[in-house]
Amino acid sequence: MSAAPELHITLAGTPRAVAATTTAGQALEADGKTVIAALVNGEPRDLVWELSDGDTVEPIAIDSEQGRAILRHSTAHVLAQAVQELFPEAKLGIGPPVENGFYYDFDVAEPFTPADLKGIEKKMQQIIKQGQRFDRRAVSDDDARAELATEPYKLELIGLKGGAAEAAEGASAEVGAGELTIYDNVHPRTGELCWKDLCRGPHVPTTKVIPAFKLMRTAAAYWRGKETNPQLQRIYGTAWENKDALKAYLTFLEEAEKRDHRKLGSELDLFSIPDEIGSGLAVFHPKGGVIRRVMEDYSRKRHEEGGYEFVYSPHATKSTLFEKSGHLDWYAEGMYPPMQLDGGQDYYLKPMNCPMHNLIFDARGRSYRELPLRLFEFGTVYRYEKSGVVHGLTRARGFTQDDAHIYCTKEQMAGELDSLLTFVLDLLRDYGLDDFYLELSTKDPEKYIGEDHVWEEATAILREAAEKQGLNLVMDPGGAAFYGPKISVQAKDAIGRTWQMSTIQVDFNLPERFDLEYTAADGSRQRPVMIHRALFGSIERFFAVLLEHYAGAFPAWLAPVQVVGIPIADEHVPYLQEIRAKLRAEGIRVEVDASDDRMQKKIRNAQKQKVPFMLLAGDDDISKDAVSFRYRDGSQNNGVPIDEAVAEIVTAVRERR
Repeated sequence: MSAAPELHITLAGTPRAVAATTTAGQALEADGKTVIAALVNGEPRDLVWELSDGDTVEPIAIDSEQGRAILRHSTAHVLAQAVQELFPEAKLGIGPPVENGFYYDFDVAEPFTPADLKGIEKKMQQIIKQGQRFDRRAVSDDDARAELATEPYKLELIGLKGGAAEAAEGASAEVGAGELTIYDNVHPRTGELCWKDLCRGPHVPTTKVIPAFKLMRTAAAYWRGKETNPQLQRIYGTAWENKDALKAYLTFLEEAEKRDHRKLGSELDLFSIPDEIGSGLAVFHPKGGVIRRVMEDYSRKRHEEGGYEFVYSPHATKSTLFEKSGHLDWYAEGMYPPMQLDGGQDYYLKPMNCPMHNLIFDARGRSYRELPLRLFEFGTVYRYEKSGVVHGLTRARGFTQDDAHIYCTKEQMAGELDSLLTFVLDLLRDYGLDDFYLELSTKDPEKYIGEDHVWEEATAILREAAEKQGLNLVMDPGGAAFYGPKISVQAKDAIGRTWQMSTIQVDFNLPERFDLEYTAADGSRQRPVMIHRALFGSIERFFAVLLEHYAGAFPAWLAPVQVVGIPIADEHVPYLQEIRAKLRAEGIRVEVDASDDRMQKKIRNAQKQKVPFMLLAGDDDISKDAVSFRYRDGSQNNGVPIDEAVAEIVTAVRERR
């Protein structure tokens, strides 16, 4: 009797022999709850995927990054099924997993209401409780069109097929370049088809595996992100591997909402974005202006110490400059439309400062003795962001970059990058951010200029500089700008969110396009290397990040009002005004609250404005030439001599506390 046929596979790194027709789930002995899918030869697959000889198999746990994406995409299917059961006329858009959640777009007659969301959640719970199976089947293009004949948006994706991912965000979850597949939701007892959707998969084994989810909100979204297309209704949700993880995420969102820089900007009277000016264009109020000025002044001081030279450039330029730089070839969609002046000459608001800095370098002959030449500018730029992505100060249409361009020899480049990264990280630490990792963005093979070997050289030097910092280095394949590879500093804030901060880009290409040269020691003419560097990214965005990081309670050196004097009664105001004069002589920003409010109301007002120090004074304090300290956390220190109080505040500010 011949032996049963076997498959030879590699299971979690170990060679194994298994019976023919073994599935990935059987090989992994997966319970379908903690391990919900498998990586087969590096591709995510359902647990019921049948293995072939030579396959490598790895588990995908529900609490892994890939596992959560699969869980969330499965929950998006349940959402769409619930919507179509409650709103049979709804047409399906796209429903991909996204960071921390998922969404699904629907074409419906009226926007969803909060009551609708509650009803949809209830229906989803019923579907989950049933334990419907996610069954995958391959279909031909024609069969898919026949089955989905009533779903116009799905038909459009089928027509796009291999190009769907580029044509519509999130479409890669449904349509690839290969065969089409449909996932059927099947009732576990009756085998009845409950619902189906065009999808690449994989999915969790059954709906019962979805342990914790919540629908979050609705929004309008244009089909395929184009304003000329129909407007759909998008439902956002989140799903997690257990109820504790969901609860932790919702708590995080509550804290993030409290820290929202738009909310704090209004409450603390720091900035606004008036409709009369336009979306993404902010004005800073006096208190916000103080914070911004202090941020900029400290940055200027550090740049002067670092050997930078300050330059200034105009806000608009002829189109020929951006034709020369390549921005009109590669970046035109992100630029404002041109203004026609001087008999039809196109002028553009500048989206970048680098072309103008190149003109400054090229304004006269340069010697190797001047290199490295470090040019620095607080340069305001303008980028036409789509209305759907504009977000307060973090995604604006007009903003000021703390922009530097360093011109150096190839021999100087490695040392310059090393010192530049150290300079950037130290300065960010001075502003209170200290949890970093680095990201190295490499060439986009479809969008670049210059020779491949030049890119390889620049990327290798950037990697070496990054590794010297001893921080975690994450690769970002294809994420570079068209003119050179880049390192970005990713910083975590007080509640664990990651923000992209400083960027450093090596550029061999723009010096070539601008024909930049310097005279070398041997008298020859040589091409400099150009390094682009934005430390904050933009001042507005960095302002917003710090505002959320500190939840509006800026350290004393950055606080717009550092001290408020609070008299117990009106007769104590002159005494506090004398102390105010002493503090102002030391450069401290101080106010005395001489309003008609009661003392306790004045304290509450100062606390709401998150003032670091309150100085209270009454008869007892005056008799002792002292004040009573009240700190932002509510603690108090009474009877502090005036000179000691002044010294404590001045020290805290000078030491950037």
